[in-house]
Amino acid sequence: MPIKNMVKGLYHYIREIWKKPDEKTLRDRMTEWRKEEVITKVEKPLRIDRARSLGYKAKKGFIVFRVRVNRGGHKRPRPIRGRRSKRLHTRMNLQMNYKWIAESKVDKKYTTLQVLNSYQVGKDGQHYFYEVIAVDPNMPEIKNDKTMNWITKGENKNRALRGLTSAAKKSRGLRSKNPQNQVRPSRKAARRE
Repeated sequence: MPIKNMVKGLYHYIREIWKKPDEKTLRDRMTEWRKEEVITKVEKPLRIDRARSLGYKAKKGFIVFRVRVNRGGHKRPRPIRGRRSKRLHTRMNLQMNYKWIAESKVDKKYTTLQVLNSYQVGKDGQHYFYEVIAVDPNMPEIKNDKTMNWITKGENKNRALRGLTSAAKKSRGLRSKNPQNQVRPSRKAARRE
């Protein structure tokens, strides 16, 4: 028997609000975020619905960082002298997506933490802003949690730097299982064969 008037939960309404956020509030927030450090520890996640869906829990051992990532072309320094055309270009297109870059920044700075996942909280003309969820694998609360103790194993060290997070796998093309996509075990290895 179908239920006609089904009541929706709190996270549903939060998700709906984030589809069209208030532009003035978000602009003011990003103005403040630009003045802060590149990686800033935050007390609570801004998008609680997204954080919870990605594995965040409000308990000891879970830490959230807001990360600012520069948008646009990534320039590579080239020789000033000489007229060879191949050396004159300075634009470099990264194969990493911005979310993976944000996760890598946190993984490099906080070596004792493991990056779980991340999500976007805003963007302007110069920057992307992400909130990265990190986990402290040495905390007893994490070790005793049956759903999260997998991250305490040694094979999950430096997940973001090794390209094992969700954003990294998407950027590497590993979401598709189609045998025509030659991305496994990696693009370089597939080219060699």
